[in-house]
Amino acid sequence: MRLALFVVALGAFAWGSSASAQQLVYQPTNPAFGGFTTNYSWLLQSAQLQNEEEDDSLNRFTRDPLADFESSLQRQILNQLSRELISDRFGDLDLTRPGTFSLGDFQVEVVPGLDGVSVRVFNILTGDETIVSIPNP
Repeated sequence: MRLALFVVALGAFAWGSSASAQQLVYQPTNPAFGGFTTNYSWLLQSAQLQNEEEDDSLNRFTRDPLADFESSLQRQILNQLSRELISDRFGDLDLTRPGTFSLGDFQVEVVPGLDGVSVRVFNILTGDETIVSIPNP
């Protein structure tokens, strides 16, 4: 009985369907790479839907005049305030004479030279320093 089953199974494998194959050919989707030209509009629409940036080309160079006015006004007020504070603290500040000033945690040293004036601002707490060079006109 086993021999009969073995013969039937062997016959089924030998008699079975023949294997077939087909040739696979790659066809690109993008028309720029040889795909169908009718895919162009679909690809463009798909790309535009995926684009997360807003088209602000019209608003890129327009600015809010009220915001500009407010910013300008704030700068002018702060500049005037800083001029008054320096005038009250130092009187008539002459940058042609050397001097050292203490402003809270900062020490300001003014050193005039042949090329201009060098202003050194030193932070006493952190040890950081900034040097500003003002050239002669």
